[in-house]
Order: sequence, then structure tokens, then C-alpha cells
Amino acid sequence: MDADFIHDLFAEFGRVEVKRMFSGQGIYAGGAIFAIVSGDVIYLKTDETTRTAFEREKATPLTLTKKTGQRMVTSYWRLPERLYDAPDELAQWARQAVAVARANKAARKPAKKPAGKPDKKKAGRKTRL
Repeated sequence: MDADFIHDLFAEFGRVEVKRMFSGQGIYAGGAIFAIVSGDVIYLKTDETTRTAFEREKATPLTLTKKTGQRMVTSYWRLPERLYDAPDELAQWARQAVAVARANKAARKPAKKPAGKPDKKKAGRKTRL
């Protein structure tokens, strides 16, 4: 799937960036990856609240096979076929996927240490010369 097609498909949603990743592509909005292209199929990021809409559409999750042969089910679900011809509705689904991606990104960020406080692990160490 080429980048021009993806840009056209998401035009109603807004500006997206397409970056190569592994054997597919990542689709980003505002620095957050909200969709993956694998095998010419687009998958949108989901969570427990948005996944039900995908289930109603009989969509399936993206599954990957690890080198060990173990199958891994991701939180990306196949974009329903009908949305390829419904730009307004696709834009709504994309906005939800971006919200999920941003929430996940924020939840993964480690808390920053306040400036000026010494690191307790380093405070008790003695320096040898």
C-alpha cells in the first residue's frame, strides 16, 4: 500500500505521516502511531472501549508470529472494509484510534524526578581515586 493512497484515504481525518516499520508501515498523527499497515491491510489501535465497534463489524485483530512460533494478538484491529468508502466515518474511527494511542503513550511515560533532588542510590556511594 503506497503512502499516497494512505494520505488520500485519511484526507478527511487530517494530516498523517507514513513510516516504514518491520514488514509494513506505521501511520502517525501528531507523533502517535494509531494505525499499522500489514499485508495491504490497515489496522487501527483499539482499547477495551473501542474494540466493541470492531467486534460488531466482525473485524479481527492483527496477529503476529514470534520467532519461537508463539502467536501474539495485538491491540490493532482490521479497518472494516466499508470505511474505505466512507471518509467521514473513517475520520471518526481514526480520531478514536489516535485518542487510544495517545492515552497508551501517556500511561507508559515514566515519571520524571524533580530537579535538584539527589539520587538516593548515588548519595551513599564513595568515590575511589
